[in-house]
Amino acid sequence: MEQFVGNWKLTNSENFDEYMKAIGVGFATRQMGNVVKPNLLISVDADGFISMKSQSTFKSTEIKFKMNEEFDETTADDRKTKTVITLENGKLVQKQTWDGKTTTLEREIQDGKLIAKCIMDDVVAVRTYSKEA
Repeated sequence: MEQFVGNWKLTNSENFDEYMKAIGVGFATRQMGNVVKPNLLISVDADGFISMKSQSTFKSTEIKFKMNEEFDETTADDRKTKTVITLENGKLVQKQTWDGKTTTLEREIQDGKLIAKCIMDDVVAVRTYSKEA
C-alpha cells in the first residue's frame, strides 16, 4: 500500500468520455469530467483507514475505507454505490456496484506513475498520474 501514498496529479487521460458514457454519466457532467485535472491524495491513518481524496476546481470527493470491507460511496457523478477495495498483485482494485451494474477501477504504480484503469464491460479508460514532490 505504501507505494500509493502521496499526492498525485492527473497528467493524461485516454477514453474517459467513453467510460463515463458506459457508467451512465450525463452530457454536462462528462464535459466537466473531460477537462478537469484532479489531484489524487492517498494516505493511511494510524487506525489503518485509507483515505483517497480527489480534488479539482469542479468537484472534490473523499472516501475513507479499510481494505476488503464494503462501504457506501457517493461518487463524483452522484452514483450511490456499494464499494469494496482490495489489494491484488500490487494493484489497488476498487469495485463499485449499483443498480445491478459493476465497474472496476484498478490502480497500480508503473515507472513511478500511478496508472488508473477504469473498466465497465468492454470499455476501458486509462488515466495517468504523476507524483508531486
